[in-house]
Amino acid sequence: MDFQLFMNDVVQTARKDMVEAGYEELTTPEQVDEVFSKGGTALVLINSVCGCAGGIARPSAHYMKNYEVQADHYVTVFAGQDREATARARDYFEGYEPSSPSFALLKDGKIQTMLERHEIEGHEPIEVVQKLEQAFDTYFKG
Repeated sequence: MDFQLFMNDVVQTARKDMVEAGYEELTTPEQVDEVFSKGGTALVLINSVCGCAGGIARPSAHYMKNYEVQADHYVTVFAGQDREATARARDYFEGYEPSSPSFALLKDGKIQTMLERHEIEGHEPIEVVQKLEQAFDTYFKG
């Protein structure tokens, strides 16, 4: 099998998974600015084809659509694929180094906290979900 074809399939599957979970895919810097300037709360998944961490992050992101505390916006940028959109999103993540996959929680366009790759990789999805639930309760509740 051709490696490029294989990777295209992996990327498309990872994209489709998040769109089907109800996340808006942001592929341009303009889309990032538009969504982040809307106000309210946002959970941002910085998606990645990294098998181990990405395979934990995407199911965790999917689960969060069903949590009792909800964000106003659920969005995703794809690191290594939509480079300009990812770079623009990272401009909002002041104080955090680039990390993928990762989660950013924004309120009125300002970073509240992040779950970085080292908090995802090597952990069970339920552990990541619990960290996200705690962050939602802290930053998005009420």
